[in-house]
Amino acid sequence: MTASWTLAARAAKMNSSAIREILKLTDRPGIISMAGGLPSPKTFPISAFDAASQAVLQRDGAAALQYSTTEGYLPLRQAVADMLPWDVDPEQVLIVGGSQQALDLVAKVFMDKGSRILVERPTYLGALQAFAPMEPIPVGVASDDEGMLVEDFAAQAGSGADKARLAYVLPNFQNPTGRTMSEERRQALVEKARELNIPLLEDNPYGDLRFEGDAPLPLAARNPEGVIYMGSFSKVLAPGLRLGFVVAPKAIYGKLVQAKQACDLHTPTFNQRLVAEVMQNNFLDGHIPTIRSLYKAQRDVMLAALEREMTGLDVSWTRPVGGMFLWVRLPQGMDAQQLLPLAVDRGMAFVPGAPFYPTDPEVNSLRLSYVTVSPAQIDQGIAALAEAIRAYPGQ
Repeated sequence: MTASWTLAARAAKMNSSAIREILKLTDRPGIISMAGGLPSPKTFPISAFDAASQAVLQRDGAAALQYSTTEGYLPLRQAVADMLPWDVDPEQVLIVGGSQQALDLVAKVFMDKGSRILVERPTYLGALQAFAPMEPIPVGVASDDEGMLVEDFAAQAGSGADKARLAYVLPNFQNPTGRTMSEERRQALVEKARELNIPLLEDNPYGDLRFEGDAPLPLAARNPEGVIYMGSFSKVLAPGLRLGFVVAPKAIYGKLVQAKQACDLHTPTFNQRLVAEVMQNNFLDGHIPTIRSLYKAQRDVMLAALEREMTGLDVSWTRPVGGMFLWVRLPQGMDAQQLLPLAVDRGMAFVPGAPFYPTDPEVNSLRLSYVTVSPAQIDQGIAALAEAIRAYPGQ
């Protein structure tokens, strides 16, 4: 870059994803990678997309390839409204370029430099990245296996000009920990947020990937006027389409539309019509159980491998009831970033936990994904991780 160019101050806040940098280092033959958050390509309904593509192009190809409205293709917005477990007006549904764009739009609408934003400890790294260019101050709220601790949520909320603008939460099979917010915690958080008049941003990309138990009501269903809800088709259809949605209270919906219009005019018309076509005749009702079955089997293999290989190592982990990830805590004094090269040398890779914290990271933590590795690879990879832990200096 030309040395005389002057960049915006916000450009200094833009950083590469630690996960994607790790994937570059580990993308070589022989490495069993449990680092990425990629859905399994075995779940992509290619034949359904093939048929839907032909149908869309033959029925109204010109419209499918033309500019469209910023809000999104109305039949798809209606389909989204119909599949959610509370009364949603399709006029409150905004179709976006993946839920990552939704995070960007919300950041632009809500955040100024220095704005206080509440997040779980740990939280989704991609959200921290999306928020960073707006230069807010992300504040971590203490969390346990049931989600955000409501007492600490209230303690961290701030007041006056320093009051939190927004609280970002992933109630279902959270990335990175895999934990799920309990029914009691959901209700208490919604009530406290309503009392404090702090909007909640509910991110639910994994909610359909439940292996056990019944799905609790979303936060948005409990207070539709106080929660912005985000969903995605990446985990149930295909991530390459870059298709997600936002359900927003009418008071803020228009501002999100304006932010999107300035960004990209609209989400690709063809992709929207393609997904609307695939979703006809309750396709997801039959397709999603096949994803759940695959992921559950692989989760079970990973849990069994951890039980077998980590004996005597003072290592603990979450036991997710859905989703794509689990979270490992190493012995105190161990740094997952320093452990990583030892693991790579033994043929496996993971994501160190530190990047998932807004401040004061727990460096003895790491994330594992079980969805793109075979059962044999899981067994081999977890055994390699245990070997790396035993080889860590001082162990």
